[in-house]
Amino acid sequence: MRIGLFGGTFDPPHEAHHAATLLAMKRLDLDQVWWLVTPGNPLKDTRGLQPLQSRIAAARALTRHPRIAVTGLEAVIGTRYTYDTLAYLSRRCRGVRFVWIMGADNLRSFVRWQNWREIAALMPMAVVDRVGPSLYAAGSIASQALGRYRLPEEAAPSLADQRPPAWVYLHGLKSPLSSTALRAVRAGTREVETDDPA
Repeated sequence: MRIGLFGGTFDPPHEAHHAATLLAMKRLDLDQVWWLVTPGNPLKDTRGLQPLQSRIAAARALTRHPRIAVTGLEAVIGTRYTYDTLAYLSRRCRGVRFVWIMGADNLRSFVRWQNWREIAALMPMAVVDRVGPSLYAAGSIASQALGRYRLPEEAAPSLADQRPPAWVYLHGLKSPLSSTALRAVRAGTREVETDDPA
């Protein structure tokens, strides 16, 4: 099995999340993609975050795809950080070839993640292009540090078979949608940002 892991708060989930999932599934030749809806993001203010079960239900209603599974795994296993979740899955699912999927904006902030180098060493990664973040993600500290492990985009179908660290940048998705902007609309504020994937 070749499974993509796509994590986030998904507050709210939106069509760009869905489109990124379908793009990654196709370009990486994945059997499935699992959405890991997190109870909260340690790097963000989670006050006002919708309840986990509400976000899971909204994500399932949006995806409705036989090869996309939406889960609240982190709440079940009690992990808070991405590395711990991915390490848990790697230990428990020995025969599965996992790929971590993230938006280009997360590559920019990746060095702030706990054990970011260990995440890169644990499983291959796919970075999905976005409007705005793609302009500066390539120059980020993480991108520079992991530069020698970057594969050409044409190698994307073989990413799940690569020994980590290995990553690929997937171009083609240019949606301006963001959960930050949708939360601002929900809250009735005027602040709109387009570089927050979760």
